[in-house]
Amino acid sequence: MAITAALVKELRERTGSGMMECKKALVEVGGDIDAAIELMRKSGAAKADKKAGRVAAEGLVVFKASADGKSAAMVEVNCETDFVTKGDDFLNFSAAVAQVTLDQKPADIDALLALNMDDGETVANATKNLIAKVGENMNVRRFVCKTTDGVLGCYLHGGRIGVLVELQGGDEALAKDIAMHVAASNPACVSEADVDPELIEKEKAIFAAQAAESGKPPEIVEKMVGGRIKKFLKEITLTGQPFVKDPDQTVEQLLKAAGATVVGFDRLEVGEGIEKKVENFAEEVMAQAQGG
Repeated sequence: MAITAALVKELRERTGSGMMECKKALVEVGGDIDAAIELMRKSGAAKADKKAGRVAAEGLVVFKASADGKSAAMVEVNCETDFVTKGDDFLNFSAAVAQVTLDQKPADIDALLALNMDDGETVANATKNLIAKVGENMNVRRFVCKTTDGVLGCYLHGGRIGVLVELQGGDEALAKDIAMHVAASNPACVSEADVDPELIEKEKAIFAAQAAESGKPPEIVEKMVGGRIKKFLKEITLTGQPFVKDPDQTVEQLLKAAGATVVGFDRLEVGEGIEKKVENFAEEVMAQAQGG
């Protein structure tokens, strides 16, 4: 069977692959377009498996909310380079994953990867297909789902930091302001009551050792440690921090004035905790020159 330009064009439109790759697949299966698609999917999966070990520390945080604002989902999808995050393929895929997360509210990341998307493909298989098409390793890394009878607020900063906040009381504008604050100040938890007691004890030990070197009496050292612990707790807790839009008041004071409380918050930052390969181009060139 002749491999016509129209046949190659149709295969390109159905797979999104390059012209030469489409023509090669059609030649291999004698012009059967469905067989060509199956062949390309198999080879694409093999290519995706080879790329799976590469570090994917770039990407996007994507947010989707229900029409009534009572449910929301936030997903981090990773790739290898910032360039890929600007392409329609990656943007559309990320949005679709966030939507299916919102719609089906999976229990964990494995459950999310097993969900079917609108085209019937699982999230895991759709990820592999996109890896094969784009040529970079990708990963649906983590997500957050919230449903509330209170108020949800979301803030996205450049697609790289996403925050989802749940309030009781207040309104959506306040929730968004609190989310913006969390994005900027990155508190460890909501209030002092949520701080791990072990962390407080560790900090006390460090502050006590530092204060003891001053040579002051034990009772003064104790007061110094108490003051530093108080300052430390204000710095790491959401309610203790000065509000970013008005540093003259704390977040706690802002919430109190609005008759609101923070039930909880989640903050996702792209690549957080992923060990990136650090490359120095100048050193690389120098090493090659010396080797030559």
